[in-house]
Amino acid sequence: MADADDPIAVMDATCALCSLGARMIHRLDRSGEIKIAPIQSTIGAQLMRDNGLDPLDPDTWLFIENGQVWRDFDALIRVGQRLGGLGHAFAALRLLPRRVRDWLYQRVARNRYRMFGRGDMCALPDPAFRARLLG
Repeated sequence: MADADDPIAVMDATCALCSLGARMIHRLDRSGEIKIAPIQSTIGAQLMRDNGLDPLDPDTWLFIENGQVWRDFDALIRVGQRLGGLGHAFAALRLLPRRVRDWLYQRVARNRYRMFGRGDMCALPDPAFRARLLG
């Protein structure tokens, strides 16, 4: 279960690309602090609603840390900063103007199933990974 201060990544559990992102967080976050809330879970859906988003339209990726909320590519950039190492590669996204970043994110988000397929991060057998998932 998450501590109130734990950072939380909220993402689509049925997207293969998001599942890859969740596995990367698990692998790179040696502290184990970052929790993952699938949008399809009760907690994930509530976090989406709390931020004015529709949990039934899971095109948005959130990262919540210390009461601050990042969305989409900004969320990926913040997670990368927090993870360090290879995670810093996401900082390169800042080189793109915000309008271009937002446009690019939306294109990928809307076509993610077609481009990357479907997956189920909740079905991953690793008990340490499953311990990060919030219901």
